[in-house]
Amino acid sequence: MNEPSFASLSLSPRSLEVLERKQYLTPTPIQAQTIPLGLQGRDVIGCAATGTGKTAAFMLPMVERLAGKPGVVGLVLAPTRELALQIAEHAEDFGRPHHVRIATLIGGVGMGNQTQALKTANVVIATPGRLIDHLGEGNVTLAHVQMLVLDEADRMLDMGFKPQLDKILAKVPRARQTLLFSATMAGEVAQFAKTNSKDPVRVEVTRSGTTAKNATQCVYEVSQAEKAPLLLALLGEGEESTLVFTRTKRRADVLAKAIARSGYSVDRIHANRSQNQRQQALDGFKSGRYRVLVATDIAARGIDVAEIGHVVNFDLPHVPQDYVHRVGRTARASASGHASAFCAPEEAALLRDIEKLIQGKVPRRPIPREAEAFQKAIASEKAFRSQPGHQLPPKQHQSPGPRSQRQQRRGGRMGQRGGGGGGGRPQGRVVFSGGPKR
Repeated sequence: MNEPSFASLSLSPRSLEVLERKQYLTPTPIQAQTIPLGLQGRDVIGCAATGTGKTAAFMLPMVERLAGKPGVVGLVLAPTRELALQIAEHAEDFGRPHHVRIATLIGGVGMGNQTQALKTANVVIATPGRLIDHLGEGNVTLAHVQMLVLDEADRMLDMGFKPQLDKILAKVPRARQTLLFSATMAGEVAQFAKTNSKDPVRVEVTRSGTTAKNATQCVYEVSQAEKAPLLLALLGEGEESTLVFTRTKRRADVLAKAIARSGYSVDRIHANRSQNQRQQALDGFKSGRYRVLVATDIAARGIDVAEIGHVVNFDLPHVPQDYVHRVGRTARASASGHASAFCAPEEAALLRDIEKLIQGKVPRRPIPREAEAFQKAIASEKAFRSQPGHQLPPKQHQSPGPRSQRQQRRGGRMGQRGGGGGGGRPQGRVVFSGGPKR
């Protein structure tokens, strides 16, 4: 059977020219299956691993179907500012040849420019909270929306956005086309999809809960006190770029300072930083100015950086689906990568939940305690802690038993508590942590 091409998907010459210019050579499975359905006006429930091209799978049909229609006729909802901006970047490229104008509505910045963009917009890309703000001010109407996309719907539900989503959906016509995408599709999100779509075609190119196929994985069973030295030892083994996820904002700040003290270029991204600071940190990570980016889960679904080679959960997530999305930050498209997890004894139940979701045991790897880099990191941390005025990172308290989705969401938000230097081009290591962050 011949491999599908974009030309075989009924896309217009204008879209094909954009794809060629952006060097999209062959459609991914989710694109090959979803684009024709989207162009036909069908509702779609798409399940595919992060990094497999879902954005093009829904944006290409959207700009084709909505070209030439006045007013706000398309709406895309995303859980985080970073993901909304990532979608908007592609939407601008795909929409320009069709004269489809984009307005991006995110928090952390003023509403003035957004309000101005809404006056001529055909497609709105928004986080739920900021869209609610504009609806409340009367800046936008959703009464004429013909296509609705919910990207990373499970993440929006995990973050507690369901009341806002219900409020938004009540203002969107029921006679619409709905496309819902996520890397995981079960439980609450499955019910939400069923309620808010009409006779949908389910496109599942990977089983729900499947991690990126080109990412190798491992677990380090380590104490909380040894996590930072282990991270520094791993950083010393190579030159990969490293995205480090922590459970809390304060922990991210403290860890970033420790990394900077060891001579690595680092910045951090979390909800206490302004949108401008977050964008500068992300741009610096993409460009290679920072080898290490320390982040809360705000970055788990909004970072599209080529050649990130290593993912490590610095703290395990409360919601096991978040592990899938973190691993998805590496091995994007056809690239390869590695994902590591740091599991403290009190996090053992969380690791079991992850392995149940992905239907497999993650290989254990011994801690390199005898390695020179590890010993040096231990000595360095001891010396720093002996100095007056230093700050200790907060202790991590994990619930060993199963928790409801509401408890998981509250734990993620309630657990949040809020360095940079160096140089070197990133080549790919990512370190992860904690529960949902905005």
